[in-house]
Amino acid sequence: MNAFESTRRDFIRQASLTGLAASALGTPWQQLLASEKHADKKHGAKKLPMPVGKAEHCIMIWLGGGSCHIDTWDPKRKGDPKAKKAGSYYDSIPTAIKGTEVCEHLSKCAPILDRFNIVRSVHHEVIDEHAAATNRMHTGRPTTGTITYPSVGSVVAHKRGSASEHAPAYVLIGYPNVTRGPGFLGSEAGYIYLTDTSAGPSGFTRSSHVNQSRQDRRERLLTKMRAEFRQKSVGGQAIQDYDQSVAEALRLSGPEFMKVFQLDNEKSDLRNSYGGEFGQRCLLSRRLIQSGVRFIEVSHNLNFVNGTGWDTHNDGQLNQHLLIKELDSALSALVLDLEKNKLLDKTLIVVASEFGRPAKFDSGGGRGHQSKAFSVVLAGGGLQNGKTIGVTNELGEEIVSRPVSVPDLHATIYASLGIDPSEELFAGDRPVPITDMGDPVRELF
Repeated sequence: MNAFESTRRDFIRQASLTGLAASALGTPWQQLLASEKHADKKHGAKKLPMPVGKAEHCIMIWLGGGSCHIDTWDPKRKGDPKAKKAGSYYDSIPTAIKGTEVCEHLSKCAPILDRFNIVRSVHHEVIDEHAAATNRMHTGRPTTGTITYPSVGSVVAHKRGSASEHAPAYVLIGYPNVTRGPGFLGSEAGYIYLTDTSAGPSGFTRSSHVNQSRQDRRERLLTKMRAEFRQKSVGGQAIQDYDQSVAEALRLSGPEFMKVFQLDNEKSDLRNSYGGEFGQRCLLSRRLIQSGVRFIEVSHNLNFVNGTGWDTHNDGQLNQHLLIKELDSALSALVLDLEKNKLLDKTLIVVASEFGRPAKFDSGGGRGHQSKAFSVVLAGGGLQNGKTIGVTNELGEEIVSRPVSVPDLHATIYASLGIDPSEELFAGDRPVPITDMGDPVRELF
């Protein structure tokens, strides 16, 4: 042990006795202990090289609200909400992965599960706050008042950029939210969002009364006004972000990008196989991938289907199967469609939520929140697919083997896209590691 290591350990022990550790170092005491444990584990160990994947794109399907892992990807013994018997709400069925079963309502994904990997041992410590847990799953870090971390989509956009001059790097199909944003990376790593799959991003289609000549004159005038404003004003990030946003909007408002949203050009049988509105979002994702978009998040929390979305307290639990069936149809169609178009190995699909749900039923027959053990699904992406990573106990409430942290999950996503998760980004002059000590799930590479 060197002198610095000894001094640091002495300081931490002394700080714990005086109760000043958290304030002195600006991080919770639990994180200090975790850091020490990690350092002890890694001390003297040979550092393994980071795996380098071959995926070119990523589609994240976001199940906002907290999808129940034991009612989907990690089924357990059958429970009964009326009798208050803890357990899964549905029966389970076999899959293309030997020894792995899933919920009966994932019947279309089950026979093609050899294109998937189920990671059943994801965990974090945020339980009761949806927003904080959503932030954790998107940024890989706890919420802090001193720095706004970029989302996984923004990191991918920043490191890889778009795959075409006619497409943005990052598209959000759902409502905008700071947890999906670029944080300290700035607007250049931000997203373009839409909620209408047929019309595309709001404001990207110019009026029929504005021809190309008139549009060109407007752009020249706008460019002149912006240049004059910058000469008279003190510069700053806000002005720079605005300029970048305007330039990006103008670049993408032409016909090359907007024709992606013409879903009517797809065969009706294919459209029907994807299902309703959520399915059309997934179909649009495939078209966006083909146009050159690097990262897409597709939101699936349509409350009107079961009344609560994936936040299945009380009666939302009773109709959860309607959501699961929607997911099953859209996800299976997306995997097969990408495979048919020879894009599955180039596209990593991630199905995630902010946390899972416990096996016990609440007084209304629904379930609470659980973050100490839940499932995330990966598909395609050139990974070693057909594996089930991690084991939970008989009710899915504790991790028995192979825990995977959120930073580990993010490191896996980055590595699959050829991004070294040990690299550093910069918040101004401050270096910030891409992940919070995350290590990829190496069994998948």
